[in-house]
Amino acid sequence: MPGGPDALDWLGRPLDCAACRFGDLPTRRQCAPGWSCAFDRYAPRIARFFTMNPEAADLCLDAPGPGTRAHAARVASVFRLRPLLDDADAQVRAVAVLRLPAAQARALLRDPDREVRIALAWRLPFADLAPLLDDADAQVRLVVARRADPGVLPLLLHDPDPEIRRMVAGRIGLRWLEALLADPDPLVRRAVARRLAPERLGVLEADADMRVRHAVAERAGAGLARRLLADPEAPVREAAATRLAELSAEREPDVER
Repeated sequence: MPGGPDALDWLGRPLDCAACRFGDLPTRRQCAPGWSCAFDRYAPRIARFFTMNPEAADLCLDAPGPGTRAHAARVASVFRLRPLLDDADAQVRAVAVLRLPAAQARALLRDPDREVRIALAWRLPFADLAPLLDDADAQVRLVVARRADPGVLPLLLHDPDPEIRRMVAGRIGLRWLEALLADPDPLVRRAVARRLAPERLGVLEADADMRVRHAVAERAGAGLARRLLADPEAPVREAAATRLAELSAEREPDVER
């Protein structure tokens, strides 16, 4: 059913169905103005067209509208996508990167557009992600931090973006967590507290941030949990009490045995 903005092409001109290369499709109810059209500027209509007519995608890879090329690239034959790595539009290049073999996609490692480099960070195998560890864009580095082998994550320990350091704290090898104990971001320290060896949690019991101390209380040993019963914040005291109850229950013998 038609809906959305007026049916115009990518330059804002009225669509001319009579001149369309797919003129036989309307008779088969596979396209219609304002509903399904490869050359509309409204993305849902373009997507609907290629969902209904995937065989038309190969013929639209050179369309003048970048939205048409990008949607066509999602369903076109992968053997026809290599030229799109040189497309003028970043969205088109990103789609090509996600579908082409990594050996070909790797050519865009230094693409000027972050959207393309983010696509590369998702597409490349672990072994090829190292060049993106020092990418200028934080979102690219964040994807790398999510996907990279933990062995390379020490290179991101001091990344300027706290969200990336939080991701690193959640995935890096345990022996590297000590390097993040004094991180300026409390959520990084909380992530450390959730993974640090229990016998080392005491170094964070007096952390200035309640969220860090709460994470400590949830995993503390009996002695540390008892000390946290005197914490100035009620949620930390409650977590410490719950932890002590858990530890006590673990020590009680199973009466049914």
